[in-house]
Amino acid sequence: MQLKAITSYLESIAPLSLQEEYDNSGLIIGNEENEVTGALICLDSTEAVVDEAIKRNCNLIIAHHPIIFSGLKKITGKNYVERVVLKAIQHNISIYAIHTNLDSVLQGVNKKICDKLGLEKCKILLPHPQPLSQRRGESGAGMIGTLSKPMTEIAFLNKVKKTMKAGCLRYTGLRGKKVQKVAVCGGSGSFLLKDAITAKADVFLTADFKYHQFFDADNKIVIADIGHYESEQFTGELIRDLLSRLIRDPSYGGKKKFPIFATHLTEINTNPVNYL
Repeated sequence: MQLKAITSYLESIAPLSLQEEYDNSGLIIGNEENEVTGALICLDSTEAVVDEAIKRNCNLIIAHHPIIFSGLKKITGKNYVERVVLKAIQHNISIYAIHTNLDSVLQGVNKKICDKLGLEKCKILLPHPQPLSQRRGESGAGMIGTLSKPMTEIAFLNKVKKTMKAGCLRYTGLRGKKVQKVAVCGGSGSFLLKDAITAKADVFLTADFKYHQFFDADNKIVIADIGHYESEQFTGELIRDLLSRLIRDPSYGGKKKFPIFATHLTEINTNPVNYL
């Protein structure tokens, strides 16, 4: 299968037009005419992930985070970004990133978090303001949903810690209220705090809150910061499921739309943060 067939399918679900201005989603390394024999799915395309792709005979890496966010003036191998680029090119491995565009769609990263936590009646927390004529399905930042049964704050935080495999969980003062409505945002979501409060969420689950930003909870909500990697760790499963649907979904005329190609989830934990 040609690479452009895979990227075209992924972009039909998460259009590149939905990515944030700072982002660099899309094909980063490779020729879209190349035939793909195997794809390795990861959160971060590190050197170790490229080595894993080589060992698994995968000539495509699909990552959530782009390895290149801004232009490279030199590629000499002096830092990890340059080394990844060099090694991928040397071994004819394409790298594709599906980042904030996948965060923004209804069935994207945030819905995956909601599903893991058992949230129901989920909807976009902050819909994109673009005109309807420019939208390709509902899109926006974050998501909010409800638990089928209310839980105590501590019970819910313990559920989050276990479900999201968090090494630690930073949270604001408890309010002594039951938790039923929960807002989530994979990755850095502090910009959505006011929206979570306006939506009357009991807890806002995200990552990368700074010290002084925790004060902004102001006893109106419980902020639960589980870490960037932890909040997005199931994105690989999401991408794998999307590709599996492409191959096997009977809605595609009752037959496989594309030839089967091998897909693998990386076995490498790329989280740069360790906990003691």
